[in-house]
Amino acid sequence: MTQPAFQTHSAHWGAFLAQWRDGKLEVRPHPGDPDPNPLIDNFPDALQHRARVAMPAVRRGWLERGPGPDSKRGRDEFVPMAWPQVLDLLARELQRVKSEHGPAAVFGGSYGWSSAGRFHHTQSQVHRFLNTVLGGYVRSVNSYSAGCAEVLLPYVFGSYEKVVRRNVTWEQVVDHTDVVLAFGGMALKNSRVAGGGVSRHIERDSMRRAAERGCRFVCVSPLRSDLPQEARAEWLPVTPGTDAAMMLGLAHTLAAEALHDRDFLASHCDGWDGFEAYLSGRSDGVAKSADWAAAICGIAPDVLRSLARSLRGRRVLITVAHSLQRAEHGEQPVWMAAVLSAMLGQIGLPGGGYNYALGALAHYGRRNNAVPSPALPQGANSVKEFIPVARIADMLMNPGQPFDYNGQRLVYPDIRLAYWAGGNPFHHHQDLPRLARAFARLETFVVHESVWTATARHADIVLPATLTLEREDIGTTPTDPLMIAMHRIAEPHAQARDDYEIFCELARRLGGLDAFSEGRTARDWLRHLYGKTRDTLAALGLDPPDFETFWQRGELKLPQASDDGGMLRAFREQPELHPLQTPSGKIQISSPAIASFGYADCPGHPVWLPSTEAPDADHPLRLISNQPATRLHSQLDFGGHSQAHKLQGREICTMHPATAAERGIAEGDVARLFNARGACLAAVRLSGDMLPGVVQLATGAWYDAVDDDHGGVLCVHGNPNVLTRDIGTSRLTQGCTGQLTVVQVERFQGELPPVRAYEPPAPNN
Repeated sequence: MTQPAFQTHSAHWGAFLAQWRDGKLEVRPHPGDPDPNPLIDNFPDALQHRARVAMPAVRRGWLERGPGPDSKRGRDEFVPMAWPQVLDLLARELQRVKSEHGPAAVFGGSYGWSSAGRFHHTQSQVHRFLNTVLGGYVRSVNSYSAGCAEVLLPYVFGSYEKVVRRNVTWEQVVDHTDVVLAFGGMALKNSRVAGGGVSRHIERDSMRRAAERGCRFVCVSPLRSDLPQEARAEWLPVTPGTDAAMMLGLAHTLAAEALHDRDFLASHCDGWDGFEAYLSGRSDGVAKSADWAAAICGIAPDVLRSLARSLRGRRVLITVAHSLQRAEHGEQPVWMAAVLSAMLGQIGLPGGGYNYALGALAHYGRRNNAVPSPALPQGANSVKEFIPVARIADMLMNPGQPFDYNGQRLVYPDIRLAYWAGGNPFHHHQDLPRLARAFARLETFVVHESVWTATARHADIVLPATLTLEREDIGTTPTDPLMIAMHRIAEPHAQARDDYEIFCELARRLGGLDAFSEGRTARDWLRHLYGKTRDTLAALGLDPPDFETFWQRGELKLPQASDDGGMLRAFREQPELHPLQTPSGKIQISSPAIASFGYADCPGHPVWLPSTEAPDADHPLRLISNQPATRLHSQLDFGGHSQAHKLQGREICTMHPATAAERGIAEGDVARLFNARGACLAAVRLSGDMLPGVVQLATGAWYDAVDDDHGGVLCVHGNPNVLTRDIGTSRLTQGCTGQLTVVQVERFQGELPPVRAYEPPAPNN
């Protein structure tokens, strides 16, 4: 009997090969990947894991009492139901909400990274269904990762996408850059993932080659590990949340000692004079000197002055990690880094200037493909209401209430039904006890999910969805040259169905099947989407294979555009011919538009604004809740690679030995982290490569809440978002503030509660 062969597939963390053999999944990295991501090792244990949703289920309270607010969400039993009955039930509920309240009462969640495939991209699937069948939905805008910068940078440069995706490349860093000043670092755990997948992980080798040539990397972060060893980086352990103050101190030295490029500021920038008045202290009586900055950021003034002086005459690249803007006043370091780069006069030079978030995703720092990536069209949304993505709990708890966003005064819609597919808000949102109370206010909460996440447990109707390895798709992204045929490796688990199949059945019941499916099967859609790329390649004079040949080969190499520096290079070289899409056509060091909004928490030029939540006697430690290294967000947290990096089945928090010793905590102990919002348990690892007074606990451990003996909520598994604040970064951007908060830590005493995060709710049979 012929054994199955390894076939191509792709995930957000990389292209790979897989086969299902003798009831087991085997995976191998793509042979062309020089630095494969070990996250593919989370797959083998996933397909048949006990956490899988085996069949449709309806929450007992909703089934017995009907739609309506219910505090039992998240703690109730589920009743198994056959597919025809649950789809009939859901179709009636969707029709009820549409008839009684209109599509503006439906929120289309689906914020997430569920699949690298372009057709089974769940966010596109659910939005297409809601648009074509229900007539629309309330949407969210921006992202948890970069929601602050996505709003701010267009005011400064005119385009967010062009600053992050077509700017300085790793090729340029290797060949040209003298100094990389990395605020927040460039951790490989972040740059190893990309929406749509990545076939070659190049960041580690690029930093190694640049360092060997003599490029100087400076890691400005409380964590030394935010740059890999290959970068040979200098480490400046800045106090969390104070990067803007440090940048101001550097800028003051440059200006005070006439080390800045005044010609570039005059020819390519607008608003320098107003900002310089603040920098020098003429406007407020406080000079933002190195001495002033040192008292805030914890870096000695002589170190700041020496660093500033060393930048003159060098090809300097300044980067800002997503983490810096995932905090209160996150706009300020993003904007201030752009101003600091402008003062050095190198924006637009090869390997120099400013590249926001280089190293934050594998998309960034790469050439763009010469052909666009295919995408499933989502249809037209008749509903105009929207929210910034991180304001979901505010919306559910405050219907009809006004809020500020990007110069507008908006009103939170009155949501009756939330339809979520392909995401897990109990991973990426903040203040999870508050989020649970917010979801309790819904009339109906529908979730497509492959596993019993906390989001599924808080739903009313749970529909089992396939994992990526159980369906066919096409993996591609605008900055990776390989288009991957994502073969089905295994049959769907139990009664799981593809999201497309589920939506087709619902659309048929609601009279919208033709509009949603356009008469195509899933394989028809793959041919259709591939055909768009094939037509574009043919128009370039190339001879791409037909779909069947591509599918058999498993991949197709796409042509890439030249490494031309994009918008900023063109603007630098010919500012009159290639002005930026800003009011002045130049880089806005100050923004009259932002100033006109009158936001005290985000004025018209970069400033230092301290956090409104500072360490105190009750909560003296700063918690960094960054992205995990062992999984993408919370995906496959039960997988082998993720599980191998837990202790006693719990997530690991890292502490400085001195910080731990003050609390009688030793390596391997389980500690209780707590503040006024809640508490969580985590196993302790000690490290001297971090700033004392800081605790690091990655996000992504599945939320596993019990009542705390202290009267609050305790996550026994180690999810830090039980602790983080659910507030916007500012009224301008309303980004999330999940990166930083304050806590106290104590050694856990008593019998450890079991971790039940992966156990299905009863009955699930």
